[in-house]
Amino acid sequence: MEKTVYSLCFMCSVRCPIQVTVKDGQVTFIEGNPKVAGIEGSLCPRGSAGISMLYDSQRLQSPLIRTGERGSGQFRKATWDEALDYIGEKLKPIIKKHGGQSVVLTERTNLATHVSKTLLKAIGSPNHFTHDALCKGSVNTACRSLFGHTDAQMGIDYKNTRHIVLYGRNMFEAIAVKEVNGLIEAMNAGAKVTYIDPRVSITATKANRYWMIRPGTDLALNYALIHVVLKERLYDAGYVEKWVLGMNELQDFVLPYTPEWAEKETGIPAGEIVALAREMSKDKPSVAFHFGYRGAHHANEIYLRRSIMILNSLMGSVEAKGGFFFKKGPGEVGKKPARKLTEQKFPEIKAPRLDKVGTPELPLPDPDHGVPQMLPRAILNADPYPIKALIVYRFEPLMSIPDTHLTRKALDKLELIVTVDVNASDIAWYSDVVLPESIYLERSDCIQQANGQKPQMFLRRQAVPPRFDTRDWAFIAKQIGERIGIGQYFPYKDTEELIRWQLEGTGFTLEDFDKSGFVAYTDKQILWDRLQGLKLKTPSKKIEFKSSLLENAGFPSFPPYEPMPVLKEGEFRLITGRNALHTHVSTQNNPYLNELLPENVLWINTRRAAALGIKNGDLVTVASKQGSGTIKAFVTDFIHGEAVFLLHGFGHESKLAARSYNRGLSDALLQANITDPVGGSPALHDTIVTVKPV
Repeated sequence: MEKTVYSLCFMCSVRCPIQVTVKDGQVTFIEGNPKVAGIEGSLCPRGSAGISMLYDSQRLQSPLIRTGERGSGQFRKATWDEALDYIGEKLKPIIKKHGGQSVVLTERTNLATHVSKTLLKAIGSPNHFTHDALCKGSVNTACRSLFGHTDAQMGIDYKNTRHIVLYGRNMFEAIAVKEVNGLIEAMNAGAKVTYIDPRVSITATKANRYWMIRPGTDLALNYALIHVVLKERLYDAGYVEKWVLGMNELQDFVLPYTPEWAEKETGIPAGEIVALAREMSKDKPSVAFHFGYRGAHHANEIYLRRSIMILNSLMGSVEAKGGFFFKKGPGEVGKKPARKLTEQKFPEIKAPRLDKVGTPELPLPDPDHGVPQMLPRAILNADPYPIKALIVYRFEPLMSIPDTHLTRKALDKLELIVTVDVNASDIAWYSDVVLPESIYLERSDCIQQANGQKPQMFLRRQAVPPRFDTRDWAFIAKQIGERIGIGQYFPYKDTEELIRWQLEGTGFTLEDFDKSGFVAYTDKQILWDRLQGLKLKTPSKKIEFKSSLLENAGFPSFPPYEPMPVLKEGEFRLITGRNALHTHVSTQNNPYLNELLPENVLWINTRRAAALGIKNGDLVTVASKQGSGTIKAFVTDFIHGEAVFLLHGFGHESKLAARSYNRGLSDALLQANITDPVGGSPALHDTIVTVKPV
């Protein structure tokens, strides 16, 4: 028997719609959902490797309870009841003695995040964290400072753009299929791409213009671009007059930041800066300066992201065809979104967040995601209170939070670490209890509310039964809740019943998804009138160049540019990024993907390498104040001389994942744990390293 199942990929966080072919109970083929516009059968390498995850003998297969020292890898196989009872018996006295706030849950944002938040809200803990802040917390804060909307509530009309500027947004390697297809369609129609990065990525090779910018100087470039746009009146005057607050202050601020000044800081010729500003103006408003997906580079990150959004606003490209748009929800057509468990009434939470988000110490980052790099110091210092238990769901603190040594030191202070994952990750190796989740092909999941120009809902449907003794997170969380006395907040017997409850009031049923994997609230594209009808959420209802969010918190809207420090002899700025074959830290052990790319290498400039006596393929030691490790050198002209580059996600220490164990080097081992105090992101590129031949 052969059947087709429409579902959602989860080999990365994009959740592309997929079509799964199942024959005699086996998944035989996965492709992009051909019924979804912009996908039309396409799938990236990671999505295609989902089959190898399903049949991987090294994935987590049953609950495990630690028997040896943490990090020893000594576990015993347990039943679900044993493992869940163990967790309940540990959590109840912790909560009773230290309060619910002593329990932390970290996760990669997913379709069941509302279930995770329910678990914490029910015990009175504010300490829910997502990976989003480590990736793009400052982008979120920057968006809210100008528009009142988060970055997740905004999108780009790629297929209709005339010119897009990408600041290290390596779109053709960090693949979101629909976005890439849209941009390729635009390029085939004549759209231009400008790519700015200290390293020549795949995206750089496909761009019309590539600038090898000096690391860390993107803000200087943007101040100069804004200077040219204002000096030559290249902006959309009518749009700016209608919607922008703070134009006069911006004009005064950028006067000294000339293209000639920026050339000395960035290495980009002044004439080329002027040329880009004029080109973008010619194609406005169908242009986009991309505000980034992973906007976590430097301690002033929020101001770079704000400068990008200011340029878009000057071009009038916000809510324009080929520019940015605000994602529309079902309320725009008089309909309701899927329900969430977090809509219940919970006990009042009186404790502040452990990261102090929302207090004078860190007032502006989004509490919906938190600032997870604050977790190690909060644990070590018991500030603002003791932290005793950590539940980790599809998240990797040891490899995603900068400074692995500091993170491990903090974890050693905890009384309980529980990991829920599909992979034998490093944090699973370091946990007290490991609970195996069914992979996305083996489970149904909560509703995906897909807001956009046409609001829709998508559904992940189970394609095959679980191969091992695994369960889905919505059911696992319910069972943990029942063991600590909060079972009433999880009023469903299984995930299918939860999905049906979510759909109540939406006008759709579970069966409506059978035909194509999604349902649409409308077949008409929703656009607001960009000249009269922008629904901005700022206090002024304007695009706030002079930001009330920042100013009221004591931060300037336009800080003076601080030059990047000149490096000492033998020093490099460590930069990191993505590749089409791997997702963060989660796919390095995948049988297919590991064969294609088993380890990372250190990109180093040819001239700098020669001065250090390093040849291509040599083993080198990379060292920072936080740690050191060895890795093979990739000597190339295609990286700026002040930088070295590592692919993120390698150097795993879990021996349970034998293919990826000890292959390559983890960037987190080297990185300093530095935070943008305004935006909230970690400054992942503010680490200085030395490189020496072994």
